[in-house]
Amino acid sequence: MPTLPREQPEPSPAEPHKARQIAESFGADAQRYDQARPGYPDTLVRRILAGSPGPDVLDVGCGTGIAARQFQAVGCTVLGIEPDARMADFARARGLQVEVATFEAWQPVGRTFDAVIAAQSWHWVDPVAGAVKAAHVLRPEGRLAIFGHVYEPPTEVAEPFAAAYRRAAPDSPFNGQPARRPLDLYQAAYTKFADKIRETEQFNAPEQWRFDWKQSYTRDQWLDLLPTTGGLTQLRPDQLARILDAVGSAIDSLGGRFTMSYTTLAATAVRVGTS
Repeated sequence: MPTLPREQPEPSPAEPHKARQIAESFGADAQRYDQARPGYPDTLVRRILAGSPGPDVLDVGCGTGIAARQFQAVGCTVLGIEPDARMADFARARGLQVEVATFEAWQPVGRTFDAVIAAQSWHWVDPVAGAVKAAHVLRPEGRLAIFGHVYEPPTEVAEPFAAAYRRAAPDSPFNGQPARRPLDLYQAAYTKFADKIRETEQFNAPEQWRFDWKQSYTRDQWLDLLPTTGGLTQLRPDQLARILDAVGSAIDSLGGRFTMSYTTLAATAVRVGTS
């Protein structure tokens, strides 16, 4: 779930990229993250490549390489940038070239790319510096594509999760959020990404794309994914166990599985065609 997490001292909700402790917490169990997190619609991958001048891709915040491997599978050469060395090591072991750095601090050393992608990671990047740097490393008419999933389970699963989370982690900054957040909130975040791209004056008019799809989860599959989400990666084992027990019981009451409605959102733009 793309959220806007916080840490202490608490950054502004408009500056989630400053929450570095959470941003770099996902590597605690890189294998689980890679196995449980969903990939991205093939139609999205094809559309990005169709609007790019070539196959050289820079993946910002590549994590374990979930998106990168999809681009490699269709013939792209991909370089990953990842601030968490644990995630980077996992991705390297599966054939991805990765350099460990935040995107803001990474040194391109003259390298340029046909596409810069950020899969479920751009909210960890300074939106102004990131857009400017993307323009700097893109070739003329290269494409910047920022994308991620909106996935909220049905109310019968979301409500027990929220209640258990409040009980298990009453001091967490994630408390106070509604059990299910409307799609409009996420669409507004991608509109802000597009606005920051536009403000650089180095891209053609940004576009926003949307892809709707569904995926079925068993109880075990969903309980495997939940610990990889931002609100749970820093909990104590006993806190996590209480939350997973409550969610597991809720899924059992639904017959042991449920269907998730996913929306994958993208903000994308083409660099102006000058050298």
